[in-house]
Amino acid sequence: MLSGPSLAEASEPKNEFESELQELLTVEEVAAILRVSKSWVYEHTRARGTPRSERLPYIKVGKYLRFDARALRAFIQKKCQAM
Repeated sequence: MLSGPSLAEASEPKNEFESELQELLTVEEVAAILRVSKSWVYEHTRARGTPRSERLPYIKVGKYLRFDARALRAFIQKKCQAM
C-alpha cells in the first residue's frame, strides 16, 4: 500500500500563495461565470482603443490567459457601480 497524502490533502492549499493560485480561472470558467462566449472574454481583454481599466483583468501564463478571481470580482463590482 502506498503512503502519502490523501486526495483531499493533496488538493488543499499548503500556504497562502498556493491558495491564491487556486483562484486563477481559465477563459472557459470566466465565460461560464459571466454567461458569455469565450470569444467575448477574449475580445474584452484586448486593447483596441479601450482603456486598460475598462478591460477584463488577466494574467498571461505562456500563451494562456488566466484570470484572478478576486480581480474579476472587483471588475464586476466596478461595472455594477458605474450603472
